[in-house]
Amino acid sequence: MLKELEYPFNSEVILKKSKSLKNQLLQDGSQRIKKKIAILGGSTTHDIMRILELFLLNQGIAPSFYESEYGKYWEDVMFGSEQLRDFSPDLVYIHTSNRNISLWPAIGSNAEQVDALLEEQYEHFRSMWERIGDLWKCPIIQNNMEYPYYRLLGNQDGVNVYGHTSFVSRLNEKFAAYARENENFYINDINYQSAAFGLDSWSDPFFWHMYKYSLCLSAIPWLALNISNIIKSIYGKNKKALVLDLDNTLWGGIVGDDGVENLEIGPETSVGQVYSEFQSYIKSLKEIGIMLNVDSKNEEDNALAGLNHPDGKLKPEDFILIKANWKPKSENILTIAEELNILPDSMVFVDDNPAEREIIRSHVDGVAVPEMGIPEQYIRVLDHNGYFEITSLSEEDGKRNEMYKANVMRIREQASFTDYGQYLDSLSMKAVIRPFESMYMARIAQLTNKSNQFNLTTRRYTQAEIEHAAGNDKVLTLYGKLEDKFGDNGVVSVLIGHKVEEEASLHLDLWLMSCRVLKRDMEFAMMDKLVEACKAQNIKVIYGYYFPTAKNKMVKGFYGIQGFIQIEENGDGTVWKYEIPEVYEKRNNHIEVLG
Repeated sequence: MLKELEYPFNSEVILKKSKSLKNQLLQDGSQRIKKKIAILGGSTTHDIMRILELFLLNQGIAPSFYESEYGKYWEDVMFGSEQLRDFSPDLVYIHTSNRNISLWPAIGSNAEQVDALLEEQYEHFRSMWERIGDLWKCPIIQNNMEYPYYRLLGNQDGVNVYGHTSFVSRLNEKFAAYARENENFYINDINYQSAAFGLDSWSDPFFWHMYKYSLCLSAIPWLALNISNIIKSIYGKNKKALVLDLDNTLWGGIVGDDGVENLEIGPETSVGQVYSEFQSYIKSLKEIGIMLNVDSKNEEDNALAGLNHPDGKLKPEDFILIKANWKPKSENILTIAEELNILPDSMVFVDDNPAEREIIRSHVDGVAVPEMGIPEQYIRVLDHNGYFEITSLSEEDGKRNEMYKANVMRIREQASFTDYGQYLDSLSMKAVIRPFESMYMARIAQLTNKSNQFNLTTRRYTQAEIEHAAGNDKVLTLYGKLEDKFGDNGVVSVLIGHKVEEEASLHLDLWLMSCRVLKRDMEFAMMDKLVEACKAQNIKVIYGYYFPTAKNKMVKGFYGIQGFIQIEENGDGTVWKYEIPEVYEKRNNHIEVLG
């Protein structure tokens, strides 16, 4: 990841050097998913598109763009644009602002008149969103509105029924309500972004009247970062884990030199309060599924003593892995990734020491390494970078730390067995494997966008596409949940195939599995259930497809293990065929499949 695109960044450098930054990104050898993004603008958008591309490339997404003509965001959708129709976007971003509010209340308007104006202005946008949904069934990102840059009524502008600030607040709430009620619709919160940047600068009228920019030029990278964070979250490019230093990162002082009693943490000093607030923020990240780990140059006893400080908010049990030793931190972070069974590019490394940060940047590809600055800025740096941007939050996200901690316990128990089959039996595994069900749609969509190593076709689905597949009688779907004596792993495997009735065949569009349950026989349990479902629908042949990437080489021979025969190999990958026998011998021997 490019350091120049990590917050806090220099907007002038990004704007002036966008071409050279793009060249660096394109030459770094990264594999990126390709997405078609339509930008529909109520103001000038070309520079937004130019800078957004940089942030998306930096986050593992290679975009191609459609850009509406100036101010034609609504007309392109409602009256039809042949170019937009042919483009067929994967995602639509609507860049509007309060400059695009056309129905402001007049001074002296009564409540009923203002309500009618509000509803008419809202309907202008709602009808467009519905039309986009009908045409492309793709995710929509819509700006809400920034506050006006002047207040005619002063402080009462946000109180009086006809105040413009009040009108914007009410319109924003209607946008938010629509987002709460509609999957695949996301708000880009420029109301917050403009406040954080500084509304007077953001809304400088010079840029509107001179260039028809709805924001100042230097705010564009900040806007683009926020848009890109939503997009990379939708497509499963969020970070999953924090790896934290201890001394002068989670507390003030060096525990091995100063002693636990002299660490700055807690209410006694202003610096101690800063570290307490940072620990509280880190702990709250667990609730949205972020995995917490430690990588510290310390004696383990000293590290644990520091984490058990009576005023500390974080305790040893809040972390999945604690690597406190004198090994290079780059070695420890690779070990953490291996033990969690995730890739290094899923991790964020937080350390107050610039030398340690530079070592990680140089030696561990893909890890995000923010410039932390002073302790008072730690929360802001992590928060503004948007590593963990939430676009959907499943019940399993809140349990992720416990799930991965249980996985570490499984690995440790495995070491005590000489027979692997006996180890699997000792786990007392139980699975539920069923066609897609509404309660798991969000998690299934999330899994299709997050799993890389065990994903045979690398297809990614939005929740709307998952719901469409579940309701299509020409599509066969299965999800698999797995639990054992250590805990519930949740939904860990997903399978989608389309039927060709005249051939009595099923073509597998997607088969993926969470890497935390690899080599546990879940893949065989899924195969058994797949064959059972096919037989029930008079399907005789199953075709499987493997499309190789840099990340999924581990499943290159997966279909062969399941009894498929390779029938084709080309530049895109391999095609496999399985003729379902009259008598099928089940492959799963260690999981009890319920129901």
